[in-house]
Amino acid sequence: MHARAVAATTSALLGTAAFLLPTSTARAGSTGEPPVILAHRGASAYAPENTLAAVDKAAEQGIQWVENDVQRTKDGELVVLHDDNLMRTTDVEQVFPGRAPWKVKDFTAAEIARLDAGSWFGPEYAGARVPTLERYLHRVERNHQKLLLEIKNPVLYPGIERQTLKVLGNEGWLDREHVAGRLIVQSFGADTLRTVRDLKPAVRTGFLGTPNVAELPAYAEFADQINPAHGSISTGYVAAVHAFTGPHGASLEVFTWTVDTAADARRVAGYGVDGIITNKPDVVRDAVQGG
Repeated sequence: MHARAVAATTSALLGTAAFLLPTSTARAGSTGEPPVILAHRGASAYAPENTLAAVDKAAEQGIQWVENDVQRTKDGELVVLHDDNLMRTTDVEQVFPGRAPWKVKDFTAAEIARLDAGSWFGPEYAGARVPTLERYLHRVERNHQKLLLEIKNPVLYPGIERQTLKVLGNEGWLDREHVAGRLIVQSFGADTLRTVRDLKPAVRTGFLGTPNVAELPAYAEFADQINPAHGSISTGYVAAVHAFTGPHGASLEVFTWTVDTAADARRVAGYGVDGIITNKPDVVRDAVQGG
C-alpha cells in the first residue's frame, strides 16, 4: 500500500463529515472493542515482507491477522509480492542480469522460485522464497491465522479477481468459516472489488483509500470496509464511515495503515478505527490493547 493512492485530502473530508454527523466522543471501533491488529505483509519489521517467515513471526507474536499482496507471473501463477517488479526484495538482477526491468509478469513461476527473497533483509533469512498464493494460504491456515488479501495492480493482470477467488476456493478459504470471519479481500481498485462481489457475494471486501464522505454511499454498495492511510483520517471521518451500512448489513469498518509507532497507534485507536495495519504488530498491540 502506498500513501500516494489516498483519494482525498484530510481537510476536505473533515469539512464534509462535520455536516453529516454531530460531534461525538471517540470510540474504539464500530463495535466498541479495541482495534484488531493486522501484520502488514506479515510482521515485516522483523522478517522479509510477504514471506512465510513473516507470517510465522506474526504468529509468534500472537497476531491473528496477516495482510498480503498478490501479483501474477508470466505463466499465470499467483505469487505473494508487493511490488510489480522483483528488484527490491529479491536477487533477480544477479540471477537474471539481462532481463530488466524485472517485472513479475515477465517471469515464470519456476524462475521466480529460484530467487532469494530474504537476504536483502538479513543473512539469517537467506534462501527465503517468494511464496505462491497456495503456499501462503497453507501457512496462514497452519498457523490458524486470518487473512487480509490485497489484489495488487489489477490493471496489469486481467481476470486476476476470478483467479484469486478460484485459488481461495480450491484451498478451502471460501467456506462458511473463512468467509464469515477469516478472510477479507481488499484493493485500491473499486472495479476489482465490484468484480469480487459479483463473483462471490459472501466475501467481505475493503477499499484502500480515503474517499470523500459524499462518495461513501456508493462505496457502501460493494465494500464492507474503507481502509485509508493513517495520516488522512480523523475522528469525524471514521464516524462518517461507520454511519453507513455495507453490503452485508453491518456498519462499514475502517482498517488504517501503516501504523508503526505507539503514539500513532493510540491516536488512530482514539479515532475509533476497527483495525490497525502495521509492520510492528507487537508495538501496536501493546499500545492499544495493553499487551
